[in-house]
Amino acid sequence: MLRYVIKKLLSLAVSLTVASVVIFLALEVVPGDPAASMLGVNAQEDTLAALRDELGLNRGPLARYGDWVGGMLVGDFGTSYTYRTPVSEMIADRIWISLPLALLALTLSTLIAIPAGIWAASRRGSGVDLGVMGVTQLGVAIPNFWFAMLMVLVFAINLRWFSAGGFVGWEAGFWPAIHSLTLPAIALALPQASILTRVMRSALLDTLGEDFIRTARAKGLSRAQALWRHALRNALIPVLTIIGLQFSFLIAGAIIIENVFFLPGLGRLVFQSISARDLIVVESVVMLLVCAVIVVNFIVDITYAIVDPRLRRAR
Repeated sequence: MLRYVIKKLLSLAVSLTVASVVIFLALEVVPGDPAASMLGVNAQEDTLAALRDELGLNRGPLARYGDWVGGMLVGDFGTSYTYRTPVSEMIADRIWISLPLALLALTLSTLIAIPAGIWAASRRGSGVDLGVMGVTQLGVAIPNFWFAMLMVLVFAINLRWFSAGGFVGWEAGFWPAIHSLTLPAIALALPQASILTRVMRSALLDTLGEDFIRTARAKGLSRAQALWRHALRNALIPVLTIIGLQFSFLIAGAIIIENVFFLPGLGRLVFQSISARDLIVVESVVMLLVCAVIVVNFIVDITYAIVDPRLRRAR
């Protein structure tokens, strides 16, 4: 087990290194000059040159990459070109919106999907199964931003149960803050719950057809007992994969939802920084999100070995 964890840690380090190089090079080839974007089209050339020197844009790519990576290793993400504020402070302010939003959405998705998938699998071919599959197909087909706007129309404008957007801040209290994140979390969670429900059902049906389940039934266990005691744990492996990928998507891919609900999270920060050509913010936030994706996948791999002893022994 320790050897397996060490191998995964080495793989994680290589993945992070490759990701940092790709992100840096991708933003290097993006057309445009951050200094010109800051000063405007009528800026004098000597003024532009002075600003480039101040921002370090005239240094070579290798030196800038080294400064960027070295700074990130000690928690220094550089200084925003536009706001003249440390990027680490901007990220710290925004992550306490994006991270709770992703966790709340993932919790809602899991609480909905796993019982629904088990319910559908245990009643395969019945009206319940067909109904659950029909609803999940609709959930997969509907874009989450359209669903978000529909929820704003119904629950914010017509029923007035929630605000149409914005975030009250954690200083207003835990429940008011969670209330502000509820609609965005639901808009993010329901499409993901539809996917997870279908995976849960499919994995459970496949496991119920295995020989060890038939052996358990032959020993006198009912179908429900075999499902809960033996099938469910083995069916969780593909489900854990999807949950890990969903968390990565929810924390890194909520740009549209954060803009629909005017949430000042990391996604909205990336959108605003791209518009302002604030590349140091873009590359730092994207690298942080990529790091979150890679670390979550590492945790999922380790969880595999914990859930399924066969994988642990094989490795």
